[in-house]
Formats: sequence, C-alpha cells, structure tokens
Amino acid sequence: MSAYARTHLRTPRAARRLGAATALSVLAVFATACSSSETTPAAPAPAGDRISMSDQWIKAADSGMSAAFGHLRNTGDEPVTLVAATSPASDRVEIHEVVPDSTGAKTMRPKEGGITIPAHGEVTLKPGAEHLMFMDLKQPLRTGAETSLTLTFSDGSSTVVSAQVRDFAGGNENYAPGAENPTHGG
Repeated sequence: MSAYARTHLRTPRAARRLGAATALSVLAVFATACSSSETTPAAPAPAGDRISMSDQWIKAADSGMSAAFGHLRNTGDEPVTLVAATSPASDRVEIHEVVPDSTGAKTMRPKEGGITIPAHGEVTLKPGAEHLMFMDLKQPLRTGAETSLTLTFSDGSSTVVSAQVRDFAGGNENYAPGAENPTHGG
C-alpha cells in the first residue's frame, strides 16, 4: 500500500470511495470496449436499386388496354414486393394475374398484395399470367416504339425501365372486375 493510501484511506468511508471510483472506472472501460466491438448491420439497399427488368415489352394497341411483360430480377438478400407501376402511355397501370374461374376459363383480375420477387430470384411477367395492365391508353402504342415504365416497391423506392412495343395477339382472358371491360386481349 502506498504512503498516500496508508494515511488517507484509514477510514472505511475513504476506502469505499476509492473502491467505488475504481469500480466505475472499470465499468466505463468495459462498456467502451464492448460498444466499440459491436457493429450495426448495414441497412439493405432500396428495393429500386436491387431490382432489374430484362426482355421487357408492351403489347401494341390502338386504344383501351394493353399489358407489359418481362423478367424481374432481385439481386438482394431479401424478397422485394412490386406494389405499383406507372407509365406516361396510360392513365393507370395495374398489377394483374390470370387465374381459372369456376368454369375453367381464364379470368384476369388485379393481383392483391403485388408481386413478390424472391431474394436472388426472378419473376417472369408473361401473357396469361402475372403482368402489368395498362388501363385507358392515352395514345396508340405502335409496334417498334418505346415507352417508360416506373416500378414502385413496398419500401417506397422505384426504378424506371424502357419497354419496346411489340405485336401480340393476346390470351383472350375475361376481365373479372366488371362488365365495362368484359374481355382482354393481353
């Protein structure tokens, strides 16, 4: 024991103070060491940065409705859900699916919840299956032309792709939501 400690720590109260101060110092060093070794995982990139679309195309149409197709690829470690789409060629774009109705005929309807692209996976939008439906075209979509398509994901991010207009006869599905559009050629 040092000369200082022998003369100043003779009382139990002084010894407790020194013990408490030493304990606090050790805790502070321990807390600092623990917190500096922990790392916070990086937040995933926005979905719009992880999704790409390839072989995208839009069915040629003079008016009314059309549809967009292609391959959506997710390069991220988490699934991504496509929840909306827009295009300057149409008043609105809806996410649709084609399913058999009670008679076995194909029925097209809006897809609830969007389209989920699995982590490191792909989803194909194709005629007779999931696709992006252009409702109320603003102008004719002519073969060979291109138009942009903005894809919006559940995290609020988006990506813009350009799609070529192509000829396609269509799947002749029924449109489920109402009699105003009883058939669909895309």
